[in-house]
Amino acid sequence: MAEVNPKLAVYPGTFDPLTMGHVSLIRRGLKVFDKVILAVAESTPKKTLFSIEERLELAKEVFRDEPNLTIEPFNNLLIDYVEDKGAGVIMRGLRAVSDFEYEFQMALMNRKLEREIETVFMMTDFKWMYLSSTIVKEVAKYGGDVCGLVPGPVVKALQVKYGMKFGCGSKE
Repeated sequence: MAEVNPKLAVYPGTFDPLTMGHVSLIRRGLKVFDKVILAVAESTPKKTLFSIEERLELAKEVFRDEPNLTIEPFNNLLIDYVEDKGAGVIMRGLRAVSDFEYEFQMALMNRKLEREIETVFMMTDFKWMYLSSTIVKEVAKYGGDVCGLVPGPVVKALQVKYGMKFGCGSKE
């Protein structure tokens, strides 16, 4: 294995869609690490609303002013991707205790596969603890207002996908 950079973190996920919880974690991660790679999963057991190209483009639009953030797809074993990038850290967010068991199992498996790469858990900001991409899609699908739960470009993309407008008054 090549030398790992402990100040380079990979934040993997589907990001379908990117939520304000994700945005908060990325911005906080950029304060801890010199550089963060937002690794958008191409293949996933989940049925995605947005294509990989759409998810990448939305993330690039939201973070266009973040020079220390790289956004790219990945389609292999996460630990191999992280190793190929020379990153020393996998960054993961935790919302509630319900996230912990799955994340803990994944961290232990990654640790077994490559002991030099650490997993760092960051707690989601309390105001986003209830928020998930799945909930956002469900609310948007039925015309509920998702303004303020996702970045502006994602609101627009959801409006296009579902063919409706959300009332983004003072909440956004």
